[in-house]
Amino acid sequence: MSVQDLYRDLADGTQLLALLEIISATELEKPTRGRLRVHKLENVSKALSFLRANKVKLESISAENIVDGNPRLVLGLIWTIILRFQIQEIRLEGDAKSAKDALLYWCQKVTRAYSNVKVDNFTTSWRDGLAFNAIIHAFRPDLINYESLTPKHAAANMELAFATAEDKLGISALLEPEDVMLCADEKSVITYLVSYYHYFSRLKAEEVDMKRLGKLAGFLVDVEAMQNEYEDLATELLEWI
Repeated sequence: MSVQDLYRDLADGTQLLALLEIISATELEKPTRGRLRVHKLENVSKALSFLRANKVKLESISAENIVDGNPRLVLGLIWTIILRFQIQEIRLEGDAKSAKDALLYWCQKVTRAYSNVKVDNFTTSWRDGLAFNAIIHAFRPDLINYESLTPKHAAANMELAFATAEDKLGISALLEPEDVMLCADEKSVITYLVSYYHYFSRLKAEEVDMKRLGKLAGFLVDVEAMQNEYEDLATELLEWI
């Protein structure tokens, strides 16, 4: 799917349904064909019904608001979808009481050992770009030379992190360095960091699976060796008898 104008492209409901299918990994009802307003309202209603069925609160958001391209409510809907299907999937750790707190705790834990990085929030803590680079370096030290970075070069730091994440990890660059440096939007930063969290969580899970497979393979080799030894002993015993 491709969205060029958020308010216009979501208005007919087809892209909204496609987005929900992707982000929820669930097959939804096919959109109604047609370009009339009634068709658009029907498709958006299908999307909103799916969200309500998944216990997503949609206060003050109606199908008419989305079809009419109401900026505040369209953005509110997108944030609600991200919150439900991306952020709330974060596992709670430490003293975290919400997915947002859990994400902050994860960022703090990952970057704790890095110089010039102190993550206290999702706004000012990211302005020099070092925290983004620290997260990438913590899991993929081959991609970032962290020791060469300095807080003075905030824009360059963020460009490096965003480009590396996009080119090497497949994480889309959702932020602009200038926006983060001047006045970081908390929701935008959270949305971007959620992509880091899910990517590296999957990476860690794959590493654990590989270790388990390695242990299993070693165990099977040992079993096979024991079986061969038993067969040799049995053969020698039969020959002796």
